[in-house]
Amino acid sequence: MTRLLLLSAILMAFAASVAESAPAVASCASCHRGQALSQPATSMARALETVAESQILREHPQLEFRESPYSYKISRNGESSIYTVSDGKETLTTPVGWAFGLGAAGQTYVYQWNGVWYESRVSFYRAIGGLDLTMGAARQPPKTLEEAAGRRMSVRDATDCFGCHATNAIREGKVQVDRLTPGVSCERCHGPAEKHAGAAQTGDVKNAGMPKLGRLTTEEMSDFCGQCHRTWAQIATDGPHDVNNVRFQPYRLTNSKCYDSADVRIRCTACHDPHHEVEKTPAFYDVRCLACHTGGAGVSSAGARRPKPCPRATKDCVTCHMPKFEIPGSHNLFSDHQIRVVKPGEPYPG
Repeated sequence: MTRLLLLSAILMAFAASVAESAPAVASCASCHRGQALSQPATSMARALETVAESQILREHPQLEFRESPYSYKISRNGESSIYTVSDGKETLTTPVGWAFGLGAAGQTYVYQWNGVWYESRVSFYRAIGGLDLTMGAARQPPKTLEEAAGRRMSVRDATDCFGCHATNAIREGKVQVDRLTPGVSCERCHGPAEKHAGAAQTGDVKNAGMPKLGRLTTEEMSDFCGQCHRTWAQIATDGPHDVNNVRFQPYRLTNSKCYDSADVRIRCTACHDPHHEVEKTPAFYDVRCLACHTGGAGVSSAGARRPKPCPRATKDCVTCHMPKFEIPGSHNLFSDHQIRVVKPGEPYPG
């Protein structure tokens, strides 16, 4: 009896925590408890935060930066954070609207000015514990105080940003902040769950179906994840074609010599479970690499392609074949997903 009461208490606490994070997650948790328990703790689930909940802004109540002649401040005021930019003569002051990202690479702030969304010209970087220019901002010297404060976002920019960092954020082609769920939760990838949950509860299997993402081919999954991480076609057409594309994993992966659009062993989820935080330990990926690079080269009895195994090592494969690169100004190293034999001194293969 004691064990049952303890289990009941654990499940009630779990349900409460899930319900607090997102109503849809609570609904999904009734059947998909494992995924609903782990996914809210991932970086994707916290890709967008309210200012009140932003740990970075709470822990750094006064952030300052200067790029002459402009000075920048983000000051905490209760549950709000105030963004102030001055050129010494005029001052622009506005509440921070949303915090994008958790700060591993950087946390960027979005605010509204005269009814338009803007991306802050400065971002927080955990590596330096403070503010620096937002990636890409240095290439666009400001001509006015408004430009010095941030980049004016078009309707497309805003829908792209909120659409990838939040769930149910876009309606009729516009950002609807009053109905969004911060971060990437179940419905952002799997679609609306209300009909599915209702049908499942009544045993109506025929109408309970949801898209089977696990059945996507390698190419389909690359394009699916590329909605936010950029597809091969997007970067191949519009670039960039230098180290700045290292963070667009589907594009980089597709450029790998070992990439095979028909081989599920090279698709995104072969290495990354979106319901769990990305694993940072190199050894974790060895079994994934060796799923292909083991035994002699050729074709297995099952018809699977079997690339040549590495002649130098059988562990920590990614440390050599997926080197890390820093995008200028990012204060962060990104793992290059263009899997290859890396030669000393060779230029970045854009």
